[in-house]
Amino acid sequence: MKSEAELTWKDMEIGCIVTEPGSSKYYRTGDWRSQRTTYDFSRCIKCGVCAMYCPEGCISPNEQGNYEADPYWCKGCGICRRECPTGTIAMVDMEE
Repeated sequence: MKSEAELTWKDMEIGCIVTEPGSSKYYRTGDWRSQRTTYDFSRCIKCGVCAMYCPEGCISPNEQGNYEADPYWCKGCGICRRECPTGTIAMVDMEE
């Protein structure tokens, strides 16, 4: 079996059936996103609204206190961009 760090969405059961409670923490769900987040931190007011609305709970403050998504878990849904009151977050297409 692969280690936790090596598991991706390709290792999930057919039909995405959850066979073990809490197992989603072992899959890097960000591997299949089509867009990624970019930031203009000069606009960030460190309010945390993006983190409150993130359905994956993958946004947290970085060392400077600005909120940033973890690329291993971010699915690129864009909810954080839509909810950000200052326009700090932008979504860009993933490059092949």
